[in-house]
Amino acid sequence: MLTMYSTNLCVYCHRLKSQLIREGISHLIVDIETDPAAATFVESVNGGNQTVPTVVFPDGTALTNPSITEVKRVLASTAS
Repeated sequence: MLTMYSTNLCVYCHRLKSQLIREGISHLIVDIETDPAAATFVESVNGGNQTVPTVVFPDGTALTNPSITEVKRVLASTAS
């Protein structure tokens, strides 16, 4: 399962979440506005910025503001 770091007001996060649901991709949403440790993690993978959506894949790799196509590509490549 992948983890998507998000905020309540992030339009890009809402879009990606809808696409993940539509594609049947299991995911966990973590709101960085209510979870300081999550905010710190997002900063650590984004050069000090709290950029969302940040998606972390089961293999530990992360992408910032990926398209659903990129998410599916990474999931397919890590499944092999």
